[in-house]
Amino acid sequence: MSLAFDEFGRPFLIVKEQGSKSRIRGIDAQKANIQAAKAVARTLRSSLGPKGMDKILQSGDGDITITNDGATILQEMEVEHQIGKLLVELSRSQDYEIGDGTTGVVVLAGSLLEQAEVLLDRGIHPLRIAEGFEMASKVAVAELERISETFEFSATDAEPLIRTCMTTLSSKIVNRCKREMAEICVNAVMAVADFERRDVNLDLIKVEGKVGGKLEDTVLVNGIVLDKDISHPQMEKVIKDAKIAILTCPFEPPKPKTKHKIDIDTAEKYEELRQQEEKYFKDMVQQCKDSGATLIICQWGFDDEANHLLMHERLPAIRWVGGVELELLAIATGGRIVPRFQELTPEKLGSAGSVKEVSFGTTKDRMVVIEECAASKAVTVFVRGGNKMMIEETKRSLHDAICVARNLVRSNKIVYGGGSAELACGIAVEEAADKIPGVEQYAMRAFAEALDAVPTALAENSGLAPIETVAMVKSQQLKEKNPYLGVDCKETGTNDMKEQGVFETLIGKQQQMLLATQVVKLILKIDDVITSGKYD
Repeated sequence: MSLAFDEFGRPFLIVKEQGSKSRIRGIDAQKANIQAAKAVARTLRSSLGPKGMDKILQSGDGDITITNDGATILQEMEVEHQIGKLLVELSRSQDYEIGDGTTGVVVLAGSLLEQAEVLLDRGIHPLRIAEGFEMASKVAVAELERISETFEFSATDAEPLIRTCMTTLSSKIVNRCKREMAEICVNAVMAVADFERRDVNLDLIKVEGKVGGKLEDTVLVNGIVLDKDISHPQMEKVIKDAKIAILTCPFEPPKPKTKHKIDIDTAEKYEELRQQEEKYFKDMVQQCKDSGATLIICQWGFDDEANHLLMHERLPAIRWVGGVELELLAIATGGRIVPRFQELTPEKLGSAGSVKEVSFGTTKDRMVVIEECAASKAVTVFVRGGNKMMIEETKRSLHDAICVARNLVRSNKIVYGGGSAELACGIAVEEAADKIPGVEQYAMRAFAEALDAVPTALAENSGLAPIETVAMVKSQQLKEKNPYLGVDCKETGTNDMKEQGVFETLIGKQQQMLLATQVVKLILKIDDVITSGKYD
């Protein structure tokens, strides 16, 4: 089996003699499945850790993505193999549930399958291997709980959160200004967090980007940023204490639902029609004015006549605002989304302290910033960067860091990074394996061996001698009984991750181990691959 690339640069797997086979059974099916999963995991291995490499992915229509986020790489790769797709789903579920650790979970699953292959060659039954892995994962999760630490933080003292987010961002493209980015992410989460329920509504945190400026210009806006401009150049650009009407009805005369045809044979009839249309527009604008609105935000467009009338009545307006943004605006400003002009009343208006239009650079790109929203603290992280790819990757990186901060608000337990948690779990699993009488003990030792793949990959990607480094750290952990010793990727001179301040969330690490084990069990239980329409 080998990994090849098509003319668009998309990787795909070539399974030898695949054309001549339509069905494989038994041990051959398990081996083929393991090979496919290993090839996918190998692709991601070099992206792990602070010195991990980025991948460039080209889609069918020529769009280019540069990233080292595991979930994004696998999504863009368009894996054809059935088992490869399972690993794509694995990384996606880690992304949905935790938001971080998408590369690590696939590397761990690939390593577990490598170890399973060795055990299959020894003649151990796949189900016994799966049971052994399950037992080992329970031991590993319990050990993570034991070595985890609870750290206290509050709305006023968020330094521990910032340091944890810095660990997440250190493996991303934004690592040169990770401190500033981590502060932005933590402040965003703190602004919308509900500490009583220990929950964070991520819908209230919007990440917007605009090409231009430099990465250091990224700011946190305490409000909502709309990538739109005010519809008429002569309307007011700054509105204080705005009363906002949020409309989903267009500024147009009503159209009959049935097919119709109007015959106009005299100038008087034409004039009458024009006056009727004008009356419609005037009534609409007057209804907005009567409600007390000082800003109109509309989901649809409106023509020049409506625009002129709004300007004449000194009513600033923004058009073509998307449905998701309208909902966020309604939540943040306390307004109601109004589907018909007749229903517009003062109680349905949202309110904001200030609305202003800002422009960027020489291109005069404009955006509208809505701040000091009345009902809730919606915030927007506004990303700047040299090009579109840089901004997209920064958005993905900030999403990971925001998810980490949210996880810590939910459960404030951490383990230490740099492969230290995996090594500590490996040692605990090996000790537990000695007490198991059955064949499962071999699978448990293999699980412990597989856990070493994460620190090995970290050392390899950092340019260190992998086997030597991991062996040294492991022996040091055993000697000193210190579970916080890991791989010194940044070469700071100490292996103590507590001293280096490299944290990861406990729930994220536990989820990684449980998800990887479940997927490996699923793959090991498959002993027949039947292609539709080719049963023989």
